[in-house]
Amino acid sequence: MPASTDTRTFVPVRIAVMTVSDTRTPETDTSGDTLAARIAEAGHVLAARAIVPDDRKLIVKHLRRWIADRNIDVVISTGGTGLTGRDVTVEAMKSVFEKEIDGFSTVFHRISYEKIGTSTVQSRACAGVAKGKYLFALPGSPGAVKDGWDGILKDQLDIRHRPCNFVEIMPRLQERKRK
Repeated sequence: MPASTDTRTFVPVRIAVMTVSDTRTPETDTSGDTLAARIAEAGHVLAARAIVPDDRKLIVKHLRRWIADRNIDVVISTGGTGLTGRDVTVEAMKSVFEKEIDGFSTVFHRISYEKIGTSTVQSRACAGVAKGKYLFALPGSPGAVKDGWDGILKDQLDIRHRPCNFVEIMPRLQERKRK
């Protein structure tokens, strides 16, 4: 498996964490806490953090605000990726994506399958790009957050990771086709 062996200098990424939940509070947001701790441990900047109710319009409003914020490079949400009627994070995310990162879901499910077996099919983890920002939606359990961060995002948000990573192409995300 490729590793972070590049000699480039680490580039901290500014990451916003959104917990989507009708029941979590700052005191009970264990998934958000897990993600925030891993972001800091990796040397990145926790640029913003919020708990947003399971309401598609409110999630989209928050996403759009963070996408427009020049001090945020990446948004990672936790929660609302399941199959119940209240799980609307994926629909909210996809409504703002300009491009979807299909492989994220595939790799997330592969990692998750190794730990929880076929129960991984109940997650709709997804990722995309909007206005030069990366957006990732992870399930709401601390275990799923660990799977997504440790298994994918920790490496992909590190410019030293080879053979490629998300950070090195960030400056090019808003390129337009020339005619």
